[in-house]
Amino acid sequence: MKIFLGIVGMVIIAAIIALGLDILGTSYLKIKNVPASNNSTYLITNVNIIPMIQDTVLANKMVYIQDGIIKSISESLPNKEVEIVDAQGKFLLPGLIDMHVHVWDKYELGLYLANGVTAVRNVWGIPMHLRIKEEVNNDKILSPTFTQRGQSSQGEFIGDDNLNLTSPSEAKDKVISYKDRGYDFIKTYYGLDRDIFDAVVEQAAISKMDIVAHPSQKVPFSYHLNPQIKSIEHAEEIVQQPLQFNLDTIKLQPIIDSISNPKHSKYCPTLTVFNNIYQMMINDSILEAEPLSYMNPLIQKVDSKNQFNRWHNAKMKDSSVVDRIKYQHDFHLEIVAQLYKAGVPIICGTDAGIGVTLPGFSIHKELAFYKEAGLSNYEVLKTATVNAAQTHSIMNQLGTIEEGKVANLLLVDHNPLMELSTLENPSSIFIKGRQINRKTLLSFKEKAKNRKNLIASALTYLENLLIEK
Repeated sequence: MKIFLGIVGMVIIAAIIALGLDILGTSYLKIKNVPASNNSTYLITNVNIIPMIQDTVLANKMVYIQDGIIKSISESLPNKEVEIVDAQGKFLLPGLIDMHVHVWDKYELGLYLANGVTAVRNVWGIPMHLRIKEEVNNDKILSPTFTQRGQSSQGEFIGDDNLNLTSPSEAKDKVISYKDRGYDFIKTYYGLDRDIFDAVVEQAAISKMDIVAHPSQKVPFSYHLNPQIKSIEHAEEIVQQPLQFNLDTIKLQPIIDSISNPKHSKYCPTLTVFNNIYQMMINDSILEAEPLSYMNPLIQKVDSKNQFNRWHNAKMKDSSVVDRIKYQHDFHLEIVAQLYKAGVPIICGTDAGIGVTLPGFSIHKELAFYKEAGLSNYEVLKTATVNAAQTHSIMNQLGTIEEGKVANLLLVDHNPLMELSTLENPSSIFIKGRQINRKTLLSFKEKAKNRKNLIASALTYLENLLIEK
């Protein structure tokens, strides 16, 4: 017994040390440790504004930010005894929003910021995320605005990162529980049958919780057009469910029409995560590539490796699967083009944080796909700004540069209406008016590269399994 208790004690001590080192390792994100970010009141001068309320540039303006809120925009403003930021003719636009991410640790928050992402919708939920949300809301750490859901609601289905529901009453209880615990929305997932799906939607309306839908194959696709559902996720779900893998543009059209009829529906294509299947198939050394050093080490060892093995083995069994995946990706571009033409608001999401889909960096790849699908640069930017911000009421103060909006802003060297790639290397960003310059943003990338928090990540995941299961 003494030996056993000794081993347990050493394990507990090791766990405490691992978690402590992880907290210490991410202390660079604490606002108090970045002196320049303590101020949230500025006068930005000599700036060209892309307001995202129309396709235009407001040349040579001044923007007054007070306590993190945009107070006024003008060609000239009265002298104010505040810090002045001379933009030197650079371009100011709303910060980017990634509407489909999986956050695994705080290091990823810095990666999002370094890539100009000033808000994220985290589409899975564990206790760690509620702690992050509290720190963000209380202005303790530098982070994108953090919108958080509870665990996915799904039917009986293998997977320990989602919540398996077996009855309507259980579904309603879980929705109430997530609301009480502080989650912002819930996500429906694969395998929900009609009774449970109806119960989730009914209770979500009563509890005033938005729903994000990963379509379930057990209900008609039209079920996901319910007003309580604010967005439908993944272009490939259109291929897999209503089209039954029949990549036919003629059969696609009535599906697009059905999505466009209810004016509340928004679509989050997540083209990048599917395209990364193709990238894994054509690059046998992708797991050793330098970009993967920015992934969480637990994900690298488990999810990245498992996904690579799955698709590598599929290629070994049937080499034609490579061309089929590429063809389906190209069809996803057609889906985006048709959604846009039908007037369906597209919202940018990457599914970052799983497989080989990098947090932060992937948004630029996603936006480039929308451009390839035929959207103009302005329409591409809308997917990650105004369209995204209009999805949930709690995000309505983001997405445009207007008086009264939260100053989540992105300052870039060139005009993104002409050159989208300028978004990849921000001159600086503003989070609730707190300025973070390029040098600091680059340091966030370096801090996250090859981080050593595998044990800490495993412990936070174990915490979730113990609480939820």
